[in-house]
Amino acid sequence: MKVIPVIDLLDGRVVHAVRGRRKEYQPLKSRLCASTDPLDVAAAFRKMGFSELYVADLDAILGGNINLPILSSIADKTGLGLMVDAGVDNLEKAKLLLERHVSKIIIGTETLPAVSFISEAISLFGNEKVIISIDLMNNQLLSRLGTASPVQPMAFLQELQNAGVTQVIVLDLARVGSGEGVDMHFVSEARSKFHGAVFVGGGVRGISDLLELKKMGIAGVLVATALHSGAISVDELRQLKLLT
Repeated sequence: MKVIPVIDLLDGRVVHAVRGRRKEYQPLKSRLCASTDPLDVAAAFRKMGFSELYVADLDAILGGNINLPILSSIADKTGLGLMVDAGVDNLEKAKLLLERHVSKIIIGTETLPAVSFISEAISLFGNEKVIISIDLMNNQLLSRLGTASPVQPMAFLQELQNAGVTQVIVLDLARVGSGEGVDMHFVSEARSKFHGAVFVGGGVRGISDLLELKKMGIAGVLVATALHSGAISVDELRQLKLLT
């Protein structure tokens, strides 16, 4: 298992994401970096020894333009492998990201236009380039699929499994930045439903959470607040071989 640091971009700056309440997000305050410039924060993570970075481009997710120059600059100047959620809902956006040296595109259920789009993206770009994010708010799937009844997360995970998806993120937005811990029961159930690589984000408090997730066979954990606050140190990650 590996720990992957997170950058949340809003108005081109790094913000502190808390519980998915995007209108309330404030500029990042971190022990690791005094700047809110995305390149500075990314460079700080690189200097600490991380090799991958998850970027949530909230400007794009909320319907604006993708921060392509910022993403390209981070990829080119830091050498970090970028996993990017930029509200990808068509193949053209996905192509633009990959052309800017993004390593993996994330298709989130929050902005997914149709389930068929997943198969299209995988067919064109390959399984290794596409991660499906199960975006949750209080264990309910965030979705714009427009079905008659709410889509159940576990049923959707099974659908992804059957469709040949090999990588998913279980992202609990209600817990992001809260420090209240991961919903281990939900994650455990998700892990049993999906046999590919499962990444987890939202609520990580400290090393004990990471060790419990590792025991479950989780492939990677997205962490922001616990790193910026010092609740998780790089030395601890290095000792436990969780630093990518």
